[in-house]
Amino acid sequence: MPQPSALKDMEKGAARLAEAITSGEKIGVISDYDVDGVSSAAMLTLFLKAVGSSCAVHIPDRLTEGYGPSLKAVESLKAQGSQVLVTLDCGVMAHDPLLRAAELGLVTIIVDHHQAGEILPEAYAVINPNRQDDVSGLGYLCAAGVTMIFIAAVNKALRLKGWYGENRPEPNMLQWLELVSLATVCDVVPLKGLNRVLVTQGLKIMAQRRNIGLAALMDVARMDEPPNTFHCGYLLGPRINAGGRVGECNMGLRLLTAEDDITARELAARLDRYNEERRAI
Repeated sequence: MPQPSALKDMEKGAARLAEAITSGEKIGVISDYDVDGVSSAAMLTLFLKAVGSSCAVHIPDRLTEGYGPSLKAVESLKAQGSQVLVTLDCGVMAHDPLLRAAELGLVTIIVDHHQAGEILPEAYAVINPNRQDDVSGLGYLCAAGVTMIFIAAVNKALRLKGWYGENRPEPNMLQWLELVSLATVCDVVPLKGLNRVLVTQGLKIMAQRRNIGLAALMDVARMDEPPNTFHCGYLLGPRINAGGRVGECNMGLRLLTAEDDITARELAARLDRYNEERRAI
């Protein structure tokens, strides 16, 4: 992986989120509703839990809210007590909602990969390899790839702060590579450079079935061989997407962050049914 400092604002944003974690500030997250956004939100949620924090996640309803941060989402997270806002796979063009976030006193960290305009939104940090002044050469990453580098940078900042110890062990970052590989394939970004490495290694992790939600989804998709890019793109991804298209927009996130087999199997079965409806439509 590249040094996080290769991306503009990466270390600034990571240091601020690390500060929020250690000081107990409430963190709000807005992500996109597709596989890339949901995987990014799941990674950050699981990471925050592993380091003794948490977050409130808002995934916009595809039909009623549309893509990206909205005034409603920003105001809702503020009303829930959020002090720091992280946008994942969205935000780089959300000028009005993020201006409202600033007026409400929210500190915003954007983690995105979509093409940015010349003028960036109001935010503490804008982490996006496709902003016009970023020279990292990582513009081919999906949002989950950028998020992986982001949480690695936050992890390093926490380590330097002395956050980890006997009662709070440092998490193994490799466990979330399966989510990065899933998102990278489903977002149809080029399989070159770092992307090829992330997918190759992530599929090995996925084969170990560590994420119980993803494992349950593999079972309902009747996968009987080690996962590959076909499985990600045609069996797993569409089922996660189906929640946002014909079901409930946060169901994919709930699956990928499920903590027990019963919940995971129930959510996977519902997503499988929603996927059948989606195909029929």
